This record gives sequence, structure tokens and C-alpha cells, in this order.
Amino acid sequence: MRYVIVGCGRVGSALAKLLDSDGHEVIVVDENAAAFKRLGPKFKGHEVVGTGIDYDVLKRAGAASADGFVAVTNGDNRNIMAALIAQRMFKIKRIVARIYDPPRGQMYRELGVQTVCPTTVGAKLIRDVLIEAPWDSLNFDLGKLTSLSAIVGAADAGRRVADIEEAGRVRIAAVRRSANEVLVASSDLKLEEGDEISAVVAPNAISDFAKRFPHVTPGTKVPA
Repeated sequence: MRYVIVGCGRVGSALAKLLDSDGHEVIVVDENAAAFKRLGPKFKGHEVVGTGIDYDVLKRAGAASADGFVAVTNGDNRNIMAALIAQRMFKIKRIVARIYDPPRGQMYRELGVQTVCPTTVGAKLIRDVLIEAPWDSLNFDLGKLTSLSAIVGAADAGRRVADIEEAGRVRIAAVRRSANEVLVASSDLKLEEGDEISAVVAPNAISDFAKRFPHVTPGTKVPA
């Protein structure tokens, strides 16, 4: 898969290295050539100097054949402009833009641009730690695992938890069915559209999990 990332800050560079290590083709665009130092010597992808709101720059970065596009500069306006160019001029299907202002994020989601708001995500994580999760990590003997939350879509409604889980890769721990109903995930529990599932996911399964559940939010990364 080919992914274009606009913005090589902390988030953009970290995402680029993750996708690169997963074997994807990654092209990173940034106005500042010095920013590419964050990618490190092991990065096998491509670097393009230029602004992510310039059609010619994005074309040079391979946007015309990209499978996904991410805009994570430090400006909401630039991220949205880049995302809209990717959507309307290059017809990229999977687009994510980072937006710090929650109301604007909702507005652009209605235009078909998936947004991630660190303000909202951070607030929810802090709330969960304060109110719902008095622990902040679990210890495992091997590897690194990540806890993820996702919303069940129509395609998976009616499926059992066992149909979603993968031995050694994905384990569902709990299902939130409503504000007042949280269920321990038994293997025979049938999922409903709109359920929020909490899963523990191995590194080599995160990409597949995210494809299956577009609305994924991060939880706790669990080191060995």
C-alpha cells in the first residue's frame, strides 16, 4: 500500500516509521527538509520537500496512486486544505486529517474527511484513567501489545466476538453497548452495530484491525 503523509513532525514521523516498518510504501512531504531527520537512517520511504497544499507537490509525491493520505502539520487550515485536495483532485479514498478544534473536526467529517482530534482523544483517555480505568497498563511476558477501541459497523453486526478475535493477534476484552451497559466479552457474545469494543492487538495485526474498524482510537501501549 502507498501512503502519503503531509507533515514530518513528531506524529507524522512516528506514523511514517510505523507504516514503513509494516512494509508499506511511504512518502513524507514537508516544507522543511531538516524535519526529515526525525525519520532516522532506517526509514526506507521517500521524502518530498514542499507544501502539502500544492497540487504539483502532491502529484510529485505520488498522490495520484496513493491508497491513503494523512495531513498532520501544525495547522488545522493546512491539514484540511491538503485533505480536500487529496480527496477532490486525487480521489484518494482513505484520508485522515489532524484537527485541534473539535467543532471543525465534526464539520469536515460531514464532508467525508476523517479527522482525528488530539484534544478530544486526550480528554477521553484522561477521563478513562481517572474514572473508568484505575490502572494504566498491563504486563505481558513477550512483545508489545496495544489496546484499541473501535466502533462496530453494519458489516460486523450479528457476528460473535469469536468471529472477530484472532489467536495470538486480537483479543476482545469488553464491549460497551450503551452509556450504562458494559459487557465482558465472551466468545459467544453477538455484536451489535454501534457497540464500542475494547481489544488488545498485537503489532502485526494493527493495520488489519484498523482496516476492519475505520473508527479506531488508541488506548494503552503495553511494553514487555
